[in-house]
Amino acid sequence: MTASSDSSPASPVPPTAPSQADSSRIASPERTRGASLTARRPPHNWLSLLALALLAAGLGFVLWRVFAGRGGEQEMQMPPAPVEMKRLQEVPLEDSSEFVGTLDSQAGVSLQPEADGRVTQIFVSAGDTVAAGDPIMQLSPERSQADYNAALASVSAARSARDSARAQLRAAEARQTELVADLQLQQTDYERTATLVAQGALPQENLDQISRDRTVAQSALNSARQEIAALSSSVEQAGATLNQTEANASATQQDLLDKTVTAPIAGIVGDIPIKLGDYVTAGSQLATITQNQDLELAVAVPIGEASRLRTGMSVELIPFGEDEAIAAGNISFISPTTNTATQTVLAKARFSAPKQPLQDNQRLGVRIIWDQRPGVLVPATAISRLGGQTFVFVPGEPDPEAAGTPPAGEQPPVGQGKAPGEADGPPPMVARLKSVKLGGLQGNDYQVLEGLSAGDTVITSGLLNLRDGVPIMPASAAGESGQAAGETAGPPG
Repeated sequence: MTASSDSSPASPVPPTAPSQADSSRIASPERTRGASLTARRPPHNWLSLLALALLAAGLGFVLWRVFAGRGGEQEMQMPPAPVEMKRLQEVPLEDSSEFVGTLDSQAGVSLQPEADGRVTQIFVSAGDTVAAGDPIMQLSPERSQADYNAALASVSAARSARDSARAQLRAAEARQTELVADLQLQQTDYERTATLVAQGALPQENLDQISRDRTVAQSALNSARQEIAALSSSVEQAGATLNQTEANASATQQDLLDKTVTAPIAGIVGDIPIKLGDYVTAGSQLATITQNQDLELAVAVPIGEASRLRTGMSVELIPFGEDEAIAAGNISFISPTTNTATQTVLAKARFSAPKQPLQDNQRLGVRIIWDQRPGVLVPATAISRLGGQTFVFVPGEPDPEAAGTPPAGEQPPVGQGKAPGEADGPPPMVARLKSVKLGGLQGNDYQVLEGLSAGDTVITSGLLNLRDGVPIMPASAAGESGQAAGETAGPPG
């Protein structure tokens, strides 16, 4: 009986090694678990670091509080910083604006000759001060002098002719007087003789002779009168001739004077472009004379501020780069029209007696003072700027804890009281930071709008070494203390 193949014992089959794919599939779960564990570890590490950072910050804050408290105590133990202080007073504050203006002299001339000629002499130099009538230049006077001499000779001859005619006229008039008297005598003799002839006392021949003498006297008188008339005409003609010659001489003299250029006003001589030997014509520019004592300022004010202008407003002149005014004046003119090109309004002001010499056409800074009011000024050296805000340091009292002073109602700790016999010194002072609001700059000081008032004291020096709570003392007191310490120590040995 044969056994079937199924009943036959099966031979053991050796296990088959897993393939590479199977091994990879078998290992992938472990790698997946490892990767997930690795991905979960970072959150725990970051939390640990955050906890350590918070711990360090807390310790740092505690240490800062400790050392800050000790620093405050040490700060109060530091020697006071010497500072300078200033007590503020009420002063007039100015509401002003600054512009640029040009000076214009109110008296100035341009010297021009009234005759042609060559420059033969220059009597002055540029920058000289001259008085009215002083000679400036001399032009060639040769021909004019000769003409003037001839004119003077003609005047002398005409004057002599006139005087001679007058003398002849006076002689003729004297002769006429004699002839009149003689005619009157002849008339009297004629009348007496005629009476005697009529009575038969005298012959007719006597009357005829006296009649003839009377006729001769009458003819002589008539001739004298005609001569006087002629001589009167000669005198008038001689006088007219003299007047003409004098007019010619005056014209020639004026021409001669035109050859000498003189100063019409007092002032300062400007640039002289003419040199010796130059030939100039009438109307040529020789030099200028300017008076800088009385000046007028012309300033262009923008149309936006022109409505604030008023005649009589105070105006100050300030040289460029300086703060102090050198002259003060008042607005005397405001133009009623606007400059279309610049959209400005012209204003003028007059200045006299400036602190320093000014010149015509000089450009200067101009401060127009719109208004004045009482207020307080703080020196620019006292200003500190922190975070876009302005502060000042003022003297104040230290905090009780920092100064070691017990609160009210408590006794000072043992050992911290004053020694017996110890004198009471001045109360300690510290610098306190105070916020202020400032206005415009007035000179070297700022206008105070808020934060300070008249009577307050501000610190004006040593600001770089100060902060809120730093001990301070006046610089004068610090100097006296140092001197006293040196005297107490005495010389070594």
